[in-house]
Amino acid sequence: MNQQKFQAVRGMNDILPNDTPAWAFLEETLRRWLNQYGYREVRSPVLEPTGLFIRSIGEVTDIVEKEMYTFVDGLNGESLTLRPEATASCVRLAVQHNLLYAGPQRLWYLGPMFRHERPQKGRYRQFHQCGAEALGFAGPDIDAELIVMTARLWEMLGLRDVTLEINSIGSLECRQQHRQKLIAYFEGHLDVLDEDAKRRLHSNPLRILDSKNPAMAAIIEGAPRLMDILDDASALHFEKLQILLRAAGLSYRINPRLVRGLDYYNATVFEWVTPLLGAQSTICGGGRYDGLVEQLGGKATPACGFAMGLERLLALLHELRTNPQPVIGPEVYVVHQGVGAQEAAFLIADAVRSAGHAAVLHCGGGNFKAQLKRADGCQAAYAFIVGEDEVRQHTVSIKPLRGQGPQQTLSLQQAIQLLK
Repeated sequence: MNQQKFQAVRGMNDILPNDTPAWAFLEETLRRWLNQYGYREVRSPVLEPTGLFIRSIGEVTDIVEKEMYTFVDGLNGESLTLRPEATASCVRLAVQHNLLYAGPQRLWYLGPMFRHERPQKGRYRQFHQCGAEALGFAGPDIDAELIVMTARLWEMLGLRDVTLEINSIGSLECRQQHRQKLIAYFEGHLDVLDEDAKRRLHSNPLRILDSKNPAMAAIIEGAPRLMDILDDASALHFEKLQILLRAAGLSYRINPRLVRGLDYYNATVFEWVTPLLGAQSTICGGGRYDGLVEQLGGKATPACGFAMGLERLLALLHELRTNPQPVIGPEVYVVHQGVGAQEAAFLIADAVRSAGHAAVLHCGGGNFKAQLKRADGCQAAYAFIVGEDEVRQHTVSIKPLRGQGPQQTLSLQQAIQLLK
């Protein structure tokens, strides 16, 4: 009888034992880094009501139209969606639990997101993001903090060839004025627009500026610039941000084509980009979204944040040949053979763990040579050998596997002391 061999869903990848140390290193670095800046962790469900993302992301976006994993719960008929991003979830959480009544909040999250798009290097259907959201802060100082702290992360990780791009998209009134100018401009170039751009022309013309279609590059370059019509308050906010960035010694490039297509975004937008990952050049993106909290049922609240993809960070570390965390095995691998040895080895392994050390007990039989080969293969530092002699003498033989000295026979207490 042939049994079906299952594989992971396309674009949703397994993370194998040799890869998890690098993930664990990155996640621990992120936790330590965010705690240094006073950000507190939140954990939201991966499933949310579909309306949360339609309301926050917008119906006329690729994410909502093409990429969301949405289904109807067969038990109650509710439309649910696997989260494609976590800013909306974070804001929903803050509003639902009245976190903002206690004052401004610095929050962060880490976890899987889901988008149904074509899998490629650096872009998967299940991917992982870390993000920070600063809710209740109106000034450019929090924008600068978020940017400077990401620069510090790149230093902590040893990343290079990462460049900061910033822009201001002003107020809603600025963007509405700019929107009309864009529509009028692109209507004069309909013969050059591709089908996707024509579809977005009246619903979300800002997204046309993001097009990677080389045939449209020239007309996009000549399109009206939002920065040229900023209101006074937005221009002042952007200038103060730049003063703070320069004071922190950060270099940056103003990219007038760096935009966001949703109404709740405003003022500062920024991205960290690298040439080392091909088309997937952005490793972190963020900005200000002062309209979202009110849009999701809370009181009008200024907000700013960022998100970064862990897969892209790990790919960049690999590209730079930075091995953030080598595969590390247990301190002790306990091998055993002979009368009474299995029982003694079982107790020895447990005593080593109780003393605070990592120990693996060999299971499955095999002679000493085969077991020692297994101990060496799992990167253990020491093999604790238990044979009939050791059982009779209430001792254990210690064999260093990484060049720490000669083999010796000790009492269990002496052996544990050796590990310390």
